Amino acid sequence: MAGILDVLNSDLGQTIISGVAGSTGQDKDKTSSVLTMALPVLMKAMERNAATPKGAEGLMNAIQGKHSGGILDNLSDLFSGGVDDNVKNDGDKILNHVLGSKKRGVESIIGQKAGLDVGSVGQILKVAAPILMGIIGQQAQQKNVSSTNDLSGLLGGLLGGNDAKEEQNFLEKILDADGDGSVIDDVAGMLLGGSKKKGGLGGLLGGLFGGK
Repeated sequence: MAGILDVLNSDLGQTIISGVAGSTGQDKDKTSSVLTMALPVLMKAMERNAATPKGAEGLMNAIQGKHSGGILDNLSDLFSGGVDDNVKNDGDKILNHVLGSKKRGVESIIGQKAGLDVGSVGQILKVAAPILMGIIGQQAQQKNVSSTNDLSGLLGGLLGGNDAKEEQNFLEKILDADGDGSVIDDVAGMLLGGSKKKGGLGGLLGGLFGGK
């Protein structure tokens, strides 16, 4: 199964990056950086939420209903003339549900690393969140996901599995942000001194943040 970063590197991913950048008025490269950091974090948060019966049931209902992947069939319509406020409002609800009290802290850390203010990061993620849900919903349909066990495997696959321990630790740490910015240096240090495995999240993010 292709991981979420593989999706971003695909033709579909480039369409999403360009569309999100255009609809939010942000630089394409910075938008790409935000999405490369944020989507795995959102995926990890969903995986954590889905570890509870209630969370798993809620996500299953979402990807079998409203977020079953149809949004991906109409990306040109979605991005033409600006993204509809209903989509952004839906994205905001998704972010609040998935990240909860960590939302501001996550956006702050990502903004620091991408060179954008928190508000700009928030606008990007409001547009991206429903698209991410659509990707999960589409994958769920293709993989015939019908149980919470199947859902756990799907989310793990999109995260790239559980082999890359340092990468998983990064995702856990950024999700523990409390909004005061105190973990930013720790996260940066972990990334710049962490895994540089080709194709790995640590190496990819380290490259974004200046590590070679």
